[in-house]
Amino acid sequence: MTRPLLSLSALKAGYGDFLALFGVDMTLGAGETVAIIGANGAGKTTLMRAITGIVRPSSGTILLDGQPAHARMAPDILEMGIATVPEGRRLFPSLSVEENLLIGAHVRKVPGPWSLATIYELFPILKERRNHPGTALSGGQQQMVAVGRALMSNPRVLLCDELSLGLAPVVIRDIYAALPAIKASGASIVVVEQDIGQALKVADRIYCMMEGRFTLEGAPASLSREAIHDAYFGVRT
Repeated sequence: MTRPLLSLSALKAGYGDFLALFGVDMTLGAGETVAIIGANGAGKTTLMRAITGIVRPSSGTILLDGQPAHARMAPDILEMGIATVPEGRRLFPSLSVEENLLIGAHVRKVPGPWSLATIYELFPILKERRNHPGTALSGGQQQMVAVGRALMSNPRVLLCDELSLGLAPVVIRDIYAALPAIKASGASIVVVEQDIGQALKVADRIYCMMEGRFTLEGAPASLSREAIHDAYFGVRT
């Protein structure tokens, strides 16, 4: 059996006395796209923060290619090859688009397919706006900068937290259209979404989360819309 690239086992995490994740198990294979869906407050962002070391798990394990990541600090996890596109984008307002992108290459200097040139091929509008302040762009263009910044570290795993949040449908379509090229570059992808439709379009497998637990897992083709709906909203049959 092939070892997963990323593996979570019995993961618990939270904030102080508040537990937000209750024994989560999850795998991500090399070259795979996994979507995590769930309503607001389900625990999805806490899960992303635990994987990236921003929130320290209280118990359980996180392994990247068999190497422990759960006890490491966030910079060390990034160095291992896990990069994130955070919810809300979090660009540096004092820096230009290009300077924001270059930060990604600075924090993890490894060879790989992603450079300024390939980012600008993926998102041509960013080349046109490369000297503009990053936060002076539209919300969709800022999201492209956030994706590009993460890719500039040439990650093995790309975590995308709420890519579509607050964006117009046409912009969401353009950003999601970039995911196949990212996957083809060799990165494995985790997409966190409230939008079930978007998640089903891009994912090889989905996990549905509710109240800090996974309530459903499988390939989109093997899961009925009714089962996904029930897992998403916690309907008991």
